[in-house]
Amino acid sequence: MHLDGDARFALLAQLIDHAPLFPPASLPLPVAIAEDERACGSRHAFMLARFVCPATLLAELPDVGRGISVVLDGPLPQHAGVEAVETRIADDLTMLASLAAEVYVEVQLDNGVDERLDELRANGLRAKVRCGGTTVPSTESLAAFIRSCRDRDLVFKATAGLHRAVRTNGEHGFLNLLAAVVFGDEENALNEHDPAAFDLHADAFSWRGHSAHAEELGAVRRNRFHSIGSCSFFEPVDDLQALGTLPL
Repeated sequence: MHLDGDARFALLAQLIDHAPLFPPASLPLPVAIAEDERACGSRHAFMLARFVCPATLLAELPDVGRGISVVLDGPLPQHAGVEAVETRIADDLTMLASLAAEVYVEVQLDNGVDERLDELRANGLRAKVRCGGTTVPSTESLAAFIRSCRDRDLVFKATAGLHRAVRTNGEHGFLNLLAAVVFGDEENALNEHDPAAFDLHADAFSWRGHSAHAEELGAVRRNRFHSIGSCSFFEPVDDLQALGTLPL
């Protein structure tokens, strides 16, 4: 699907790094591959970004037909499909920068986050933030992270707990996250729980008086907010369908 000038495509294209091997899905490799093939055959496959694979399973991974993002749980094997690497903070950030064209380093949202983001920026790395799982960050800490990345022109991705489009039962929504990055007013955007406050159609993405068109949305996705990691492709897609915001 190529919908030039369509705000829905600009905002959502290649949004989901598919991670069925990881919790809570934790699918066995053959089942995960079958689920990814099902996603690739979906009419909403334009939302698929990379396939996420742990380093320890990379040698067993068949060709998935697109780029791979590798989570370092061991040494990184040679593999032609690796486009990105994801890891936790390390002592030798210079070494991390040599692993792939894009390296995402997970940061903890505490008082030292700005210093670590400065280090990532200085070493040509990107940031990764966890939005759910065993703990859910507050809207205040997540908003501060988004602002800090913006102030540093630092690209980031988000993972965990982002299966819902709009904030529900204390869990962050990925439309909230996108609105926070696109429009600013981060805490209010992240706290938004009314699906009717968001409007995504061919002409624009809007939230409570703010509006952005395809060109601006595409720039945000390229230069500020790369993707979300999700063990499910269909849960976030089905949530968007329920809101009536998808092109098909």
